[in-house]
Amino acid sequence: MDALELRALQAPIKERYKTDPTTALITLKAKGAIDADGISCKVETGKALATAGLHPATGGSGLELCSGDMLLEALVACAGVTLKSVATAIELPLTRGDVFAEGDLDFRGTLGVDKDTPVGFREIRLRLEVGTDAPQDKLDLLLKLTERYCVVYQTIKNGPKVSVSLHRV
Repeated sequence: MDALELRALQAPIKERYKTDPTTALITLKAKGAIDADGISCKVETGKALATAGLHPATGGSGLELCSGDMLLEALVACAGVTLKSVATAIELPLTRGDVFAEGDLDFRGTLGVDKDTPVGFREIRLRLEVGTDAPQDKLDLLLKLTERYCVVYQTIKNGPKVSVSLHRV
């Protein structure tokens, strides 16, 4: 896909969102069910069923997906798609593009070993590596726009309002 094809694909969508902003409001959903026997949760991904379980650092077997890894994988996926989309839109040719995410956790918080240790990632690092002959100013723009339009990155960075509730079924 080139820049013209991308613009043609997105133009009617953008116009609809400008004309009727309520059509741009979409609720994405995820669903899972806990395993009755083990400590795991089967998550519907839209394409397959993924089983998430305890990380080996908390007693897991390592056979199930770790939700922390899944968060980083979602960041990599979103950043990769955004990077390619932006590169296409600004006509920056890429011979390759690799996306890496790493996050630091202290499992003492997760396991309640130390009440003062925060639960969750302390730091997340996203690294984009591209093969291109484009000038530095175009690379700077690519980074700026990828950061700006990557939904998962912006969600993590800006911390949206989050709530939790429990319902008896």
